[in-house]
Amino acid sequence: MKALVLVVSDTVYEGKGEDVSGELAARMLRERGFEVVKAVSPNKPAEIIKSLREHDARLVVVVGGTGPSPRDVSVDVVESIAWREFPGFGEEFRRRSINRVGLRALLSRAGLYETFDGRIVAVLPGSTDGVEVGLSILLEIAHHLLEESSRIAGAHRVE
Repeated sequence: MKALVLVVSDTVYEGKGEDVSGELAARMLRERGFEVVKAVSPNKPAEIIKSLREHDARLVVVVGGTGPSPRDVSVDVVESIAWREFPGFGEEFRRRSINRVGLRALLSRAGLYETFDGRIVAVLPGSTDGVEVGLSILLEIAHHLLEESSRIAGAHRVE
């Protein structure tokens, strides 16, 4: 199954910084059997949407843009193209993150969404801690969620 890792970072996009978190996300996905494609976008809504449209991956991991800064627009962009949110993901993400970074974790808007075209999109912070925590949750549910999101009729598969 194909997965897209979309790094949203002006610094990485402009070549002024190294993409450590996106590489970590790609490695973790590959270790779980996903074929990974990577892309980088600046913190601009139109550019983020353009990057999402250019790839046909059913699972998308957006890295960066979940904080309180006015430049953190990834969550807002994904919410604008999503038809469903899975709030338990963000809740669990923040619960686990508090153990690592303290109450700053409450400022993260990390989330999990399904788009109108049936893709699953996780939006994670740009830190390596955020990627590790988010993917540790996502990878436990990804295959089931991808299966369920594509099932129009028929019985549930028991795992």
